[in-house]
Amino acid sequence: VQLQASGGGLVQPGGSLRLSCAVSGNGFSFNIMGWYRQAPGKQRELVARISSGGTTETADSVKGRFTISRDNAKDTVLLQMNSLKPEDTAVYSCTARRSLNWNPSPIPGDYWGQGTLVTVSS
Repeated sequence: VQLQASGGGLVQPGGSLRLSCAVSGNGFSFNIMGWYRQAPGKQRELVARISSGGTTETADSVKGRFTISRDNAKDTVLLQMNSLKPEDTAVYSCTARRSLNWNPSPIPGDYWGQGTLVTVSS
């Protein structure tokens, strides 16, 4: 199973980016998919996640600016990021979980994609 993330890059404050994460080599469905980020010198934090039924959770720091969505048939999760701020600069990683464990912290068995760097700077 591989998670392939794309869409990161350099954007000016106030700009937008859309991150995409596609799953390949998967013979089963993931119940929960999401995005975490880690900025230099900071701990990894949950950005947003979504269940196969459409339930979402978004971090307070990005609420109203970021939107998570998924295509269950394609095992793809998207993160639309609008009104980006310099403090959004981080490496963003997608994750997928088979279980229905809604614990926001990573758990054994979670699948991770490679990170994609988002830099918000003028």
